[in-house]
Amino acid sequence: MTMTTEDREVAAEQPTARQRRAARIAEAAGGGLGLIILKVVLLGLILALAVYAALVLFRTGQWVAAALVLAVALLAVWVYMGRGRLPAKYLMPGLIFLFLFQVFAALYTGYVAFTNYGTGHNSTKDSAVNALMLSAQERVPDSAAYDLTIVEQLGDFSFLVTDPDGEVSIGGAERPLEEVDGAEMRGGKAVALDGYNTLQFGDIVANQEKIAEIAVPLSDDPNDGALRTPDGSKAYVYVSKLVYDEAAGTMTDTSTGKVYSDVGTGAFTAEDGTELKPGWQIMVGFDNFVRAFSEQSIRGPFFSVLAWTFAFALLSVLTCFALGLFLAIVFNDPRMKSKKYYRVIMILPYAFPGFLSALVWAGMMNQEFGFLNVVLFGGADIPWLTNEWLAKFSIILVNLWLGFPYMFLICTGALQSIPDDVQEAARVDGANAWQVFRSIKLPLLLVAVAPLLISSFAFNFNNFSLIYMLTGGGPRDASAGVNVGATDILITMVYKVAFVGSSADYGLASAFSIIIFILVATISVIAFRRTKALEDLN
Repeated sequence: MTMTTEDREVAAEQPTARQRRAARIAEAAGGGLGLIILKVVLLGLILALAVYAALVLFRTGQWVAAALVLAVALLAVWVYMGRGRLPAKYLMPGLIFLFLFQVFAALYTGYVAFTNYGTGHNSTKDSAVNALMLSAQERVPDSAAYDLTIVEQLGDFSFLVTDPDGEVSIGGAERPLEEVDGAEMRGGKAVALDGYNTLQFGDIVANQEKIAEIAVPLSDDPNDGALRTPDGSKAYVYVSKLVYDEAAGTMTDTSTGKVYSDVGTGAFTAEDGTELKPGWQIMVGFDNFVRAFSEQSIRGPFFSVLAWTFAFALLSVLTCFALGLFLAIVFNDPRMKSKKYYRVIMILPYAFPGFLSALVWAGMMNQEFGFLNVVLFGGADIPWLTNEWLAKFSIILVNLWLGFPYMFLICTGALQSIPDDVQEAARVDGANAWQVFRSIKLPLLLVAVAPLLISSFAFNFNNFSLIYMLTGGGPRDASAGVNVGATDILITMVYKVAFVGSSADYGLASAFSIIIFILVATISVIAFRRTKALEDLN
């Protein structure tokens, strides 16, 4: 039966089976009422969290951050509630996480590098003043006793006090006393207040230490003193022996008469150079970078660690690449039997987590009861991890054990991708095996693996887990002005400066981090340019 022109036009307008199936999939992806409700609920939760975070940031004076959080939340609502905008729906989560965990972290590290942030300098000046005065408080002799009720709101404890004149006030550790009305009275004592939960005797006993540390300022002037309680039922006036003069910017010790002034170093400092701690955080410009290169107690260890870092990264790449390439050539030979079983054995070290392998090797290299000394060397007393040079050799050895399987895998793949006819042509021209390897295999291999060698160098430049798990950076350099050892690389030194020991210097550690970033970025750029030249040459 022959179709007329009209029939053909009608048939063309009818959707095909594929089009109908695509329409059903699109409709399902668009979701029904249930999916829309779920989307609204999730976006509502995100918006509620954003509003809460913005309020917290706003209370701490971080207006720009609060506005940014709200803007991102509103943008998310606009993207996901509207039709279309499909690329933005996929890109937005990744961009947010990229900013939070990469861009923000890098920017904040750069900011900290220009401050004195660290132990004793981790807050504002007002907080430092309060902390200093609280630490020097003494109870006023024969001071009046205030009737006290401990109350709680949202996890924070407050003092509901009734002074000797019968006036009721409430205050917290960071909130001076303020008079309140409507408190429930019992026997002339305020025992409850709307919006607060009154702690019973058992609750007070359970939180005794925390309550005993609370000092509620009597007023906005820290010199007026604060209320503290030894038992949770009575509060007494405590006054600091330090007197703060906000106009002059001084702190005076009334017991000795010594005057400490704000000289711009982030701490109250006396004429003899002694400081009151804690201090506060200030911008110091390039002082941390200057310290890294000018102070002998820091400069000497820093350059020593820098040299060892380069040596460790370079030796790690060369040794792992050499052994991996050698094994790849051996097991790529067609005359080798049972190659797949040997290859499985070769990659076993790569299958175990690196930090666990480092811990196992640390136990095996123990000087007193390690496997190497006791079994292999017949009870010898070899200080594998406590002698400076042996510890460095041990690190290279363990890193070779951990790293050669990776190089073995990539070299095997690269060798198998080299065309056989090129090698056959070289052999026909009279080249021996070494000439074929040096002139054909190695250049073609380097084109494929050079970017991986560069990334391996960058990884070993910051190979924190191996150094820290195996030697802890030791043996310790007692003459250094920073916490550093003979086997520390830059990243472990940064970690120790920032987090290990009684004194943490986040500003100096951040400055070291910026230096590491510049070094690795410079080396990577140069190396990738050389790789490009090698690729063009081939």
